[in-house]
Amino acid sequence: MTNTNQSRPSLSEVHESVDTNKKSTGRKLLAFLGPAYLVSVGYMDPGNWATDIAGGSRYGYTLIWVLLMSNLIALLLQSLSARLGIVRKLDLAQASRELYPAPVNYFLWFLAEIAIAATDLAEVLGMAIGLELLFDIPLVWGISVTILDTFIVLLLLNLGMRAMESFIISLVAIIGICFLLEVFLSKPEITEVATGFIPSIPDSTALYIAIGIIGATVMPHNLYLHSSLVQTRRFKRTIPELKKAIKFNIIDSAIALNMAFFVNSAILILAASTFFKSGLFEVAEIQDAYKLLEPLLGTHWAPLLFAVALIAAGQSSTVTGTLAGQIVMEGYLNFRLAPWLRRLVTRIVAIVPALITVIIFGERSSGDLLILSQVILSLQLGFAIIPLIHFVSDKKTMGRFAIGPLTKIAGWLSALIIVALNARLVIDSFGDWMDGPYATLLEFTVFPFIVLSCIVLIYISVQPLLKQNGKTVSKVPHGSYDMLTIQSPSPYKRIAVPLDFSRSDHKTLNHALKQGGKDALYLLIHVTESPITFLFGKETRDFETESDKTNLQKYGHQLSAAGYRVETKIGYGKPRNQIPKLCKDFNADLIVMGAHGHKTIKDILFGSTVNSVRHYVDIPVLIVQ
Repeated sequence: MTNTNQSRPSLSEVHESVDTNKKSTGRKLLAFLGPAYLVSVGYMDPGNWATDIAGGSRYGYTLIWVLLMSNLIALLLQSLSARLGIVRKLDLAQASRELYPAPVNYFLWFLAEIAIAATDLAEVLGMAIGLELLFDIPLVWGISVTILDTFIVLLLLNLGMRAMESFIISLVAIIGICFLLEVFLSKPEITEVATGFIPSIPDSTALYIAIGIIGATVMPHNLYLHSSLVQTRRFKRTIPELKKAIKFNIIDSAIALNMAFFVNSAILILAASTFFKSGLFEVAEIQDAYKLLEPLLGTHWAPLLFAVALIAAGQSSTVTGTLAGQIVMEGYLNFRLAPWLRRLVTRIVAIVPALITVIIFGERSSGDLLILSQVILSLQLGFAIIPLIHFVSDKKTMGRFAIGPLTKIAGWLSALIIVALNARLVIDSFGDWMDGPYATLLEFTVFPFIVLSCIVLIYISVQPLLKQNGKTVSKVPHGSYDMLTIQSPSPYKRIAVPLDFSRSDHKTLNHALKQGGKDALYLLIHVTESPITFLFGKETRDFETESDKTNLQKYGHQLSAAGYRVETKIGYGKPRNQIPKLCKDFNADLIVMGAHGHKTIKDILFGSTVNSVRHYVDIPVLIVQ
């Protein structure tokens, strides 16, 4: 459950910078809240607006079910992403670098960078359109101005994680309030809205828009981002605390993503109740939506709220896009750029195609460009989702925190839906392109890339299964040499020492003290097995039990006097059952046991406690002969 293949923690500037060790549950939950809000802004960025407006104006409420399905898939995948970061202290890119060979990782990095560029493209256009609508700044100038928000990201990073989260939550609140008012002004019919939750795809254009909605909602870069952001929380690495961290992050995700679902639904409902109802089926441009809101709703507040929310969405999304770019580059390549340079490169990659498109094809092309950016995002999803499911399913690396069968089924079903929809889109689109004037060029460029992508997708799906729980198949009887993954040792903090008041106790205790020194907390255990204990358990007060308690306390007093921190605990019944239970209650990270050295017949006569304990616990057991 530790990071084994990286030179620095994910987002090292803010790694474990937020302390969550609070006494009350409420304050602890508040300390964990935050990362999912940074993730959620990606689910309500300007790219979402374009797909939601296009879907609502053309098909009314028909595609609301796609938003709901996308939100449920997003909630599942983001919870898996958070689990990976919390348990293994790796982000998704670092985990991929640990498992897959370098050529595959380079390809996955390239695809992730395309996804981030597509995300940033949507944010650039959204910000520029918002500035144009509110302040009448030409779109070309607005696109150029967006390069300045690089400094906002740097300022927020310098102020700390909590300052960045507060900034993002404020912008999310602005977006939510604006659309709450917009929906109130549009007065949709609730019964008609409800029909939109019945799944249907009217035609191929609806499929294209639906895939765009999925790509805009379940964004691949957010999976990298969330697995890193959860590592900004500092807490004790014990099993109960890990469980709490996972639970609190699921709550964080549920609140934040449901808010994003509300915003996306509000945009689609607004488009359906105003444009579709008025017979305006081709409204796909954000600028058109802005201009039509006032005459259709009868108030000048509608377009103003729309533009303010658009700027807030663009600005909040740009922060998370920058962080995702840093995570992806450092994780896959173990290569780091200065934050300002990373931001500058990412923004230029997005600005150049936006400027070229707007200059050549005019401002009317921005809506098509936004929808295309979201379809590109959707096409990248399989390459992020499939490795993620493999990582959190692996019991060798996740231990008891590996996901269960039902979650696996839900995860693979989500991946299957997304990959199948994307495959259909690619086949349909490529068929249309091959009928066009650039068929020969596409045949020698796009087609080989599609084939390569399919091969890589199959490889990352199958390769972890062929490793047989992390062990490669060997053709020689005793296996072959495999490069060691050398980990820097961390001292044991909670050591359990079962004792039986025999001559082996002294050796067992001395070995235990060598493992933890005076910094560790020791639990001395003795299990009393008198016949009466099986009847009365803790209520037993016979001579043997009282003697055992006294002897155990003497060990404890002696070690305490020598400067060691010690607790004692008596168990009642069978040692092979009681020792694992007491060790788990103590949250031990090491058990040190004495072995008597007898085998076979004596094992049958006296019992084999050591072997039973080894199979009942999932922590190291040091056996002292």
